[in-house]
Amino acid sequence: MTAAPEPSVAKVIELIGSSPKGWEDAAKNAVKEAARTVRNIRGVYLKECTAKVKGDTIVEYRSVVKISFVVDREG
Repeated sequence: MTAAPEPSVAKVIELIGSSPKGWEDAAKNAVKEAARTVRNIRGVYLKECTAKVKGDTIVEYRSVVKISFVVDREG
């Protein structure tokens, strides 16, 4: 008889990524930065897009994202 798998627990953090190129790149930058310290990232939800403007030009794109990851179980 095979033991039932243990249920997993996920955590969600909210970050703001930025980029001079676009909102997609800003979101990618947020995930890339999170991955430096967070393991088991499973998904990203794009919550909001904003931009910094100088004159009549967008100079920085910002993406607010929610990143979900599975919590490690030790022991």
